[in-house]
Amino acid sequence: MSDPQITLYRLQACPFCERVVRTLNELGLEYRSRYVEPMHSERNVVKRVSGARSVPAIVDRETGVTMSESANIVEYLKGTYGEGGA
Repeated sequence: MSDPQITLYRLQACPFCERVVRTLNELGLEYRSRYVEPMHSERNVVKRVSGARSVPAIVDRETGVTMSESANIVEYLKGTYGEGGA
């Protein structure tokens, strides 16, 4: 079995991250969660992949998209994988 195409960088108990998780689950998408350091200045893994230390952030290997900000991610996921999407 191969790794899921989508990786979600998130914090525990983060409402913005949970919004993205709900959307991924509603769309039936497989994804990998990567929990990151709670301290903003230590989120170097997120900065390496997205250019910023903010979460949530996703990397979609299927489309080559990397982005952060929950509203943007939800819009992207629905537009790409929702009804009428890819």
